[in-house]
Amino acid sequence: MELNEEQQLNEIKTNLATVKQRIIDACKQAGRDPASVRLLPVTKTVSPERLRIAYAAGCIEMGENKIQEAREKSEVLQDLNIKWSIIGHLQTNKAKYLARFANEFQALDSLKVAEELDKRLQNEGRAIDVYVQVNSSGEVSKFGLPPEAVKDFVKQLPVFSSLRIKGLMTLAIFSSDHDRVRQCFIKMREIQAILRQEAPAGLSFEELSMGMSGDYELAIAEGATVVRVGQAIFGKRPLPDSHYWPGLG
Repeated sequence: MELNEEQQLNEIKTNLATVKQRIIDACKQAGRDPASVRLLPVTKTVSPERLRIAYAAGCIEMGENKIQEAREKSEVLQDLNIKWSIIGHLQTNKAKYLARFANEFQALDSLKVAEELDKRLQNEGRAIDVYVQVNSSGEVSKFGLPPEAVKDFVKQLPVFSSLRIKGLMTLAIFSSDHDRVRQCFIKMREIQAILRQEAPAGLSFEELSMGMSGDYELAIAEGATVVRVGQAIFGKRPLPDSHYWPGLG
C-alpha cells in the first residue's frame, strides 16, 4: 500500500535520524567530531514529488548520478533552495547543463571535462566546488583516475579558475569483504596526505567523499568527510545498482 505524504515524511525523517546517529556513532568510534562528516543524500531514481517531501524532512542537498535526471529535477523543483551535487560521470557535451544549476561536481577525472566545464561556468558567471574522482579499486569498469595518475593530473588544474578544487571522491569495491573495501578508503587517505603537501597553491584536498549506504561507517573510520547515502534514506531502488554505477552487480 502506498504511503500518503505525511507517512512518507515521517519515514524519511526516521531514516535520516537513523543514518545521522550511525554517523555520530562511527565518528565517536574513530575519535572524530561528527560535525566533520557531511551527509549527502543521493536521490537518483527518487521522484520529484518524493524529493519535495525529503526537502521538508531536511534534505537540502541532493546528489544525482545522471546529469539529465538532475537537470529535469532541478527545473521541476526550482522553487526550492536545493543544492545539487553531480556525483556521476560527465560527458563534455553535458557540461553546459551542469554549469547552469549544479553547486558541486564530484566526478572530475578528465582534463577535457575540466576545460569544457570551466568554460561553461565562466559563460554563466559561476564557480562550483569540484572533487577529483579516483578509481581506488582498480576495476576497469569504474570511472576515475588511477591513483598513480592523480598527482600529475591535479598539477594541471589551477588554470581552471571556475573549478574550486575541494578534495577527492571514490567508489570502493562492492564487496562483503570489509578488508577489501577498507583498503580502497586507506588508499584515498594516503593520496590525500600526499596532495596536502604537494598540490599546487589554491587547490584544497581537505575533503574525502567516500562511503555509501553499505559502507559509510568504514569510510568514516578512514577519514571520509562526505558520505553519499541513498537507499538507507529513501529505500531500495527499483533497478539494481549496476544500472547506475558501473562495476556493481
